[in-house]
This record gives sequence, structure tokens and C-alpha cells, in this order.
Amino acid sequence: MSPGGEPAGLVRDHYARADAIRGDLSEAVLAELERTGTNIERLTVEDLAPLDQFHVRGIEATREVARAAAIDEGTRVLDVGCGIGGPARTLAHEFGCRVTGVDLTDSFIASANRLTASVGLEDRAVFQVADALSLPFDDASFDVVWTQHAAMNIEAKDRLYAEMFRVVKPGGRLAVYDIVLGAGDLVYPVPWAREPAISFPVAPERVRELVEAAGFTITSVSDPTDRAIEWVRERRALRDSGNAPRVNLAMLMGPDFREMSENLGRNLEEGRIRVIQIVAERGGRS
Repeated sequence: MSPGGEPAGLVRDHYARADAIRGDLSEAVLAELERTGTNIERLTVEDLAPLDQFHVRGIEATREVARAAAIDEGTRVLDVGCGIGGPARTLAHEFGCRVTGVDLTDSFIASANRLTASVGLEDRAVFQVADALSLPFDDASFDVVWTQHAAMNIEAKDRLYAEMFRVVKPGGRLAVYDIVLGAGDLVYPVPWAREPAISFPVAPERVRELVEAAGFTITSVSDPTDRAIEWVRERRALRDSGNAPRVNLAMLMGPDFREMSENLGRNLEEGRIRVIQIVAERGGRS
């Protein structure tokens, strides 16, 4: 969830704050999975899903966006703001594509590579530290540029979508799944920001304008906010019943993640934020 932001150092600090509490994330995850009876010698993508899908609606949203973006085994994908690699592993495992993930947070990238090796997907998904506003790739390198819940940390969205346009091939696609502004001020902290200084969501109309201004042609737009609210309520009920997975996003973000999660739900339910899914195409042919 944390690509290059302004200021980038504050964004890194937000996502890396729990490192000092739990130590190496991948080691902590594997140890906790083993304690709960998971055979870590036969670890699966699904075993990691409660922890590594850092966006509302989790792995189901990843699958839906992948289908909307027509990802298949011949697709080369760039995941911008990849976090610890959950969506990339899902795409590689279920859709057979090859994925490169980039993120600002060093510990996220180290964990992404370690966990990907643990599920045997290191030949199809690789990760590196990079800034979304200055991607270290040649022009027209990817069939799909993908981003889920990342742009909220980036103020210079014009530069973000311009970089995405640059690295996608003619005829390639952009897949966006993000939080956008609704009505009213946000309640903090939220998963992507403990304070407003690193929080830059914009209205859905503005996202569309920026994507088109970068040169893309939008081919589909949807608003899955109602399903996001339903998902939040289901997760809340699971937590309150004591049946939430022990390996979860609190391991990623630290003990204040519960407050972040509660505020995410409140902001959605009160219409302060919404969710948008966009697929767009770069004109021409590769």
C-alpha cells in the first residue's frame, strides 16, 4: 500500500512502524502460522491471504480486478505499491502471469520475496524497492500496470499516472482499485495514514480526469463501495466473535491497526470515503 509519496519518508515510517515491535515480518508470520497448525512446508497463497491483501474486500477484490483487466498467463504485470506481495502472488498463482512488485518500504519488500519463495512462486513474482513517481523500468515494459489502495499516499497523482502510462505497452492496460473521497472529513487514523499529512485521496471524478490526462482511455469504471461496507461488517463480526485469523493485518501494521480498521469502516459507512475500480487502456498496439 505504500508507493512513493510526499513526503516519502513519512510514508515509509507509517508502514514500517511495527518493525521495531515484532522484528522480521516474514519470520513472525511463519512462526505464527506454524503455531496455529499450518504446515509451513506446504504453505499456500490462501494461508497468507488474511495478512497480505492490504485493501478492502481482500483477495476477492484482487480476483475481480484481475478478471476486469483480462490478466492471463501471457501477461506481464507491474504492481505499484505491492506491500508484502499478496496480490502479486494471487495473480501469479491463479492467473499464471508474471509480476514485478515495487514498494517504498524495505521490510515489506524483504517479506514479499521471502513469503513468495515460501509458496514456491519466486519464478513468477519478484519484488524491489522503488518509488512510484520514478519507476526504474524502461518505457513500454509491461502489459498491465496494477495498483490497489496506493494512490491515497501520493499527492502528485499526475506524475503517478504519467509514470504508469510510460511503462505500460501500447495496447496495454491500467488497473486501479483505490479509496476515493466521499462527503465529509476523514476520521483518522486509517490504514494508509495515522494523520492527514500523508493522506491524499481525491474525488472519483478527479481520478478519472487524471487517468485520462495521462493518456489512457478508460474502458470500465465501477463503484464497489456497498460490497466494501458489507465486507467491513463481516470482518468486524468475525473479530468480535473471537474467530478472526490470528495471522492478520495487525501483524503488518502493529497494535493500533484495530483503531485504523474501525475508522476505515466508519469512514465507509458514513460516506466519507468510497471505493473505485477503473480499467483503462493505452492506445496503439505493441
